[in-house]
Amino acid sequence: MAESSHKPATYQDVLAAPPDKVAEVVAGELYLSPRPRARHGLASGELFGELRSWFGRRGGGPGGWVFLIEPELHLGDAILVPDVAGWLISRYPAGNEDLAFFSAPPDWVCEVLSPSTARLDRLRKLPLYAAQGVRHAWLVAPEARTLEADRNESGRWLQLGVFGDDAKVKAEPFEAMELQIERLWTP
Repeated sequence: MAESSHKPATYQDVLAAPPDKVAEVVAGELYLSPRPRARHGLASGELFGELRSWFGRRGGGPGGWVFLIEPELHLGDAILVPDVAGWLISRYPAGNEDLAFFSAPPDWVCEVLSPSTARLDRLRKLPLYAAQGVRHAWLVAPEARTLEADRNESGRWLQLGVFGDDAKVKAEPFEAMELQIERLWTP
């Protein structure tokens, strides 16, 4: 389970976090989560590769997106690290490549749920993403072998679908591609 401190957290606390932890600030609290396990990393890496191959700047599909793995986002008072995030090229904060973080909310985020982070991701981070204008969120659960796709409707998440096991998924905002989610579970 993610550790939480009770003092008001700052960016300095994030910078001082141990290297084996992912540090985030949510509602003034510092959360230290363990680095992802191999199953978690496989799911986020495969998803990143699939999306980038279709929607990335050099992809074979319609393009139009920039994707990053574990970008640090400074959204309002929160400091969040989604597993994967994507910006439409037209909204990507170009010129920030030398910065350690982004202040512009992405258009899409994906959180890969693990036993130690699922509550934080669902209950604390998702509402912040919605409030900050992130348009779409996917929740990938490798242990349950599910992908949930959500769309932001006036600051609230509307669930578009939950897909399991070996489903072929066409989900917003990437419905132009058929994603075989089985690839997220198997090496």
